[in-house]
Amino acid sequence: MPRSQRNDNFIDKSFTVMADLILKLLPATKKEKEAFAYYRDGMSAQADGEYAEALENYNEALKLEEDEYDRSYILYNIGLIHASNGEHEKALDYYHQALDLNPRLPQALNNVAVIFHYQGEQAKEAGKDEEAEAFYSQAAEYWKRAIRVAPNNYIEAQNWLKTTGRSQIDVYF
Repeated sequence: MPRSQRNDNFIDKSFTVMADLILKLLPATKKEKEAFAYYRDGMSAQADGEYAEALENYNEALKLEEDEYDRSYILYNIGLIHASNGEHEKALDYYHQALDLNPRLPQALNNVAVIFHYQGEQAKEAGKDEEAEAFYSQAAEYWKRAIRVAPNNYIEAQNWLKTTGRSQIDVYF
């Protein structure tokens, strides 16, 4: 039984009903509807912490989904799973694939920056100051891009950029 048919809380049931109605009303091919069903089931599994199941659903959605914009969100979610599992290189790969398809995906830009910042912190703790600085510079570039796309988001990143002298811009609008 598909995950979407076994949700037992009100919010999941409501989302499933609304998603099913939208799929019935919108002009979409069978393949597009099937891709969305896999994506929806992947999101549900991911929310429940069932990462292996989520990855299976996302991979099936990727096989079917042809729209680059929609594919970027699938790839982004796969990146989230790998990042949460501590697999930063895999996560970066999926975030970059998502950004290749959708360069204005601020959450992917932010998450790349977060990983680079983390790697900078790790390098700094290991006494590798030059390596740390390189990671921090990469983080800064991705955060600047994310903030340009979504200027009201990532306030902590904006503060970090300002306090570290990596940005002279006060407002990114």
